Amino acid sequence: MRQRRIGDVEVSAIGLGGMPMSIEGRPDRNRSISTIHAALDAGVTLIDTADAYHAGADEVGHNESLIAAALATYGGDAGDVLVATKGGHLRPGDGSWTVDGSPAHLREACEASLKRLGVGAIGLYQFHRPDPRVPYADSVGAIRDLLDEGKIRMAGISNANPERIRLANDILGGRLVSVQNQFSPVFRSSEPELRLCDELGIAFLPWSPLGGIGRAGDLGTVHEAFQAVAGRYGVSPQRVCLAWMLAKSPVVVPIPGASRPATILDSLAAAELELAPADVAELDAAGGTV
Repeated sequence: MRQRRIGDVEVSAIGLGGMPMSIEGRPDRNRSISTIHAALDAGVTLIDTADAYHAGADEVGHNESLIAAALATYGGDAGDVLVATKGGHLRPGDGSWTVDGSPAHLREACEASLKRLGVGAIGLYQFHRPDPRVPYADSVGAIRDLLDEGKIRMAGISNANPERIRLANDILGGRLVSVQNQFSPVFRSSEPELRLCDELGIAFLPWSPLGGIGRAGDLGTVHEAFQAVAGRYGVSPQRVCLAWMLAKSPVVVPIPGASRPATILDSLAAAELELAPADVAELDAAGGTV
């Protein structure tokens, strides 16, 4: 599989998003672990997770623990797999999402993630979502401290605008390695952040790149241009979507979610799909921003 870089680490051009394996409607544990193992067999070396990827209030970190178990039981070599997790977003257990960007919470969350993942240092730790009650500089300052202390090896942010990307990079002393924002054929308002990451050489990790849970299967129906291009190449519109993102910039590393081996394998095949410039232009012109 083609490679991209996050900081000084080479990763697969497409990663695996773990969220669908842990929230409401998730598959059974065996199928989830089989999905992760299938991704590893296919060459995935980036797995994205978060402590907030769970359903019940009593199972914080469900997805982190699941990924740790899958890596521990994998029959091959998983030593080069980068696990990227996040802190600062919470799920009370009633289906809602809340935030806590206080330095005290981020430190506590990082320590808990370290234990669940069973590592001495987290490969990539990302501030999940801004907290309007806490100055952004304070939240990112806590991530900087974790980086300086060796609790995490690399630092990233999520759900950030250009101003916050620049601020975070300054606070981190130029050590910001990733930005994880929503980006898909319909959600294109993160184009400015993608361009800034390209300018600064910071990895841009689109979350919900296929439109999100429950909508990815309809991508070709909702976005006719992606179906048209897919027909010309004889592949799925989902594969075309990911190939389109890869073609936009060498800093883009999509992290599609998956809960079945077949789904992630189709997504990963996008890394080998080279779209013609005319196709990329056609897809750029399609869709819209919400």
